[in-house]
Amino acid sequence: MSYLYSVKEQKKIILFDGVCNVCNGFVQFVIKRDKDDLFRYASLQSDIAQKLLSERKIDTRRIDSVVLIEPGVAYYIKSDAALEIGKGLKGYRTLSKMLGLIPSSLRNIVYDLIARNRYSWFGKKDECMIPTPEIKSKFL
Repeated sequence: MSYLYSVKEQKKIILFDGVCNVCNGFVQFVIKRDKDDLFRYASLQSDIAQKLLSERKIDTRRIDSVVLIEPGVAYYIKSDAALEIGKGLKGYRTLSKMLGLIPSSLRNIVYDLIARNRYSWFGKKDECMIPTPEIKSKFL
């Protein structure tokens, strides 16, 4: 799908490492709890993700896990992205707001530790996840 589609829809876009097991698990977690259909998804390895990152001048050598893009508003990286996503999920808003009280510099120490070790701790796939027919429309 084209970038025009995502802007027109005004959905928040979650970019994730498509070969990372923990990242794929996180996306599945969000999809199941996204009752208001707020989010769309693309793997960082996809052309659309690379275009979105380039347009925002996000250095993919520094950021290689989760990015949240709010079309026309902002983008979030690392723990800020995870917390912003949580704010969009019923039942996780309060937890996200509470964790947001912790300075991002401290949150990102934990986030970076997990991100650096995610393949060795959780494994990785040989290729990106292929969405099921039921959720395919949520992927760009």
